[in-house]
Amino acid sequence: MIQRTGTSPALRVLPATVVAVALVSLIPGTVPASVEQITTDVETLAADQMEGRLTGEKGAEAAVAYIESQLEKMGAVPMPGEKEFRQAFEFTAGSKDVGTKLYFRAGGEDGVLEDRTDVQALSFSDSRAVDGDVVFAGYGLKLPQDSEFPYDSYAGLDVEGKIVVVLRYFPGEVDRDTRALLARYSGLRYKALLAREAGAAALLIVTGPNSPNAGEVIPMQFDTALSGSGIVAASLNLDSAEMLLKKAGVEESLKDLQTKMDTGNPHVTGFPLEGVAARLDVKVERERRTGLNVLGYLPATDGGVNDGIITLGAHYDHLGHGSGGNSLAGADEKGQVHNGADDNASGVSAVLEVGRALAKAERRRPVLMGFWGGEELGLLGSTDFVAGMEDLSPGVGAYLNFDMVGRLREDKLTIQAVGSSDRWASLIEQANVVHGFDVYPQQDPYLPTDSQAFYLEGVPTLNFFTGSHEDYHRPSDDVEKVNMEGIDQISRMATLMVRKLMKDESLPTYQQVERGKEEGGGRDSMRAFTGTIPDYTAEVEGLLLSGVVGGGPAEEAGLQGGDVIVEFGGQAITNIYDYTYALDAVKVNEPVQVILVREGERMELTLTPRAR
Repeated sequence: MIQRTGTSPALRVLPATVVAVALVSLIPGTVPASVEQITTDVETLAADQMEGRLTGEKGAEAAVAYIESQLEKMGAVPMPGEKEFRQAFEFTAGSKDVGTKLYFRAGGEDGVLEDRTDVQALSFSDSRAVDGDVVFAGYGLKLPQDSEFPYDSYAGLDVEGKIVVVLRYFPGEVDRDTRALLARYSGLRYKALLAREAGAAALLIVTGPNSPNAGEVIPMQFDTALSGSGIVAASLNLDSAEMLLKKAGVEESLKDLQTKMDTGNPHVTGFPLEGVAARLDVKVERERRTGLNVLGYLPATDGGVNDGIITLGAHYDHLGHGSGGNSLAGADEKGQVHNGADDNASGVSAVLEVGRALAKAERRRPVLMGFWGGEELGLLGSTDFVAGMEDLSPGVGAYLNFDMVGRLREDKLTIQAVGSSDRWASLIEQANVVHGFDVYPQQDPYLPTDSQAFYLEGVPTLNFFTGSHEDYHRPSDDVEKVNMEGIDQISRMATLMVRKLMKDESLPTYQQVERGKEEGGGRDSMRAFTGTIPDYTAEVEGLLLSGVVGGGPAEEAGLQGGDVIVEFGGQAITNIYDYTYALDAVKVNEPVQVILVREGERMELTLTPRAR
């Protein structure tokens, strides 16, 4: 933790703007103009009329228009070479199966599966038809060569040009550590990649009888990719998979086969379905829409230093009425507007406020303000921007992101991705001399927010964050719960940091941070849902919960916001990554012992995870 300065306030030399704000705030009933403006920003963006700012919808465009108006007022201009603030990007707003069929031939007999309960396209599938013999490849998993557990479902199998049938998820009867390891490589997209790399023409995935949601076809999940995955892929129900096995003369049922493979024995392998050939004709229709980024530019004022643009950013989009992302709305909140006052009208207001201050200052380096669309759909806008960064001259030299900065409590401010440059820690400490936040620095730059898009392209990044809460991704994330004065203070600290960056002889240098075990295979590889909402700002030994999902397993078990989980399923929990690792290892519908600390008292509860 970066400590507050011990310097006496009487001995500090404070910037004139800070002194002025402090004096104004002493006058009863007086609110600083900056706080009034921030309040206007948040109230406007989080109003019901914005309809939750879902990317591609009218509400998001209305938010763009408001942001543009504020950029014009402060004197920002479009990016060099551009005529307007907004820049468009295309994305997939949804996918649907419009007629996938599986034709098969076995023993001289032909058949076809075409009902959506029998066979259905996976959302990332290529849309075309392929022919080939059919091969059963177990769980369709392959771990990296340096993995401590040797596992390769394709070892000894010839799948070149063939249609591969694999089980969903991963072996469930191995020990906890092996199960957690396998889970990280069992996402649907990753299985498709493995099948493609092995030379398969197509992939059929079946949810086995021993798995959660046994036998059901996999729902078409929201997938923002504009194109397919390079392979034809679909989901097959249990009865159809059993039918193919029987036509190949396989005497064992799929349940028997899965039970053997659940042991994790690498010598229990797949096999060709002798005499069975198929044609998989996948027809996926993707709805393409246009999203918008908003880019405001403040050129250098004195000739400048041509070594990089200092960039500030925040996403302005949210979840609409709950359909455009991972809504956590309760049963009585379904369909309501998700206003996203903290997530992320607060971040937008912070960037605008920093921009207003910098627009009035001398600038040795140019400043870019980026307001990203599509963050809630998968960092779409920022990813589109960084894909074209090589055309910028100079390029982006440093990036500061603001995502959920509206719930400052007890002056606790989390600043993430500090490990992306060895300069960040000292810069944060210098800027915090004035403000005296309790700063919680976190090193990890691999964050589920727009800063990650920049970091992956070699840009030193920071992310400002005031913590998760029980209103996250719910309609209750409303304006009255936002700490406007807190946003103002965070904006002032960030302004000081940018001014320091503009004066320095050089910008921070990029530092590579190795991915840890927190890197998982994606949500579709996880079988268990617990309904816990972690508090990422906490500096505690364990996992502090900011809340629990209404009606979820955690609430039913008796967990609540403020609890600190210290043990889960027999595994000690010291941080969020320990918890994620432990989640990979649990089984659906099997009770798990949870040891927690509540108001200093150690308690033990029983939580039963559900299938996702």
